[in-house]
Amino acid sequence: MRAKYFDYSSTGAYFLTICTKDKKHILSRIVGTGVLDRPGNGVLDRPQTELLQGGKIAEKYIKQLNDFYGNVTVNEYVIMPNHIHLIVSIERDGPSGTPVPTVLNSTVSKFVSTFKRFVNKEMGENIFQRSFYDRIIRNNDDYMEI
Repeated sequence: MRAKYFDYSSTGAYFLTICTKDKKHILSRIVGTGVLDRPGNGVLDRPQTELLQGGKIAEKYIKQLNDFYGNVTVNEYVIMPNHIHLIVSIERDGPSGTPVPTVLNSTVSKFVSTFKRFVNKEMGENIFQRSFYDRIIRNNDDYMEI
């Protein structure tokens, strides 16, 4: 649920989660076991994500979105098997023109919609759930925790 009191076009940082439709694992897979790679050496086989076709396409558009939106920057992201986490920052170029933004006119919603549209088009099908999760990052401690 979007915070009705908050202008999602305002300057700030946001934590976004975009999930795949039916929670299908089509973006990446986890490789590595998290256990010792050889008994006695103390080296863990650290789990990592390996991007599948959907994840590679998603990453391509995540990297390109900075060019599409001059006032939006993707600071961090991780592509998991069935969802994507992003931290994005918005710098306001000027007044949004609406005191209380709606889902249709917020920068965050436009950003997510554009991203989904490009990925879905290249995949040839709709791979994402209809909505997305967002959290307003309120301060540096909040940012570091995320």
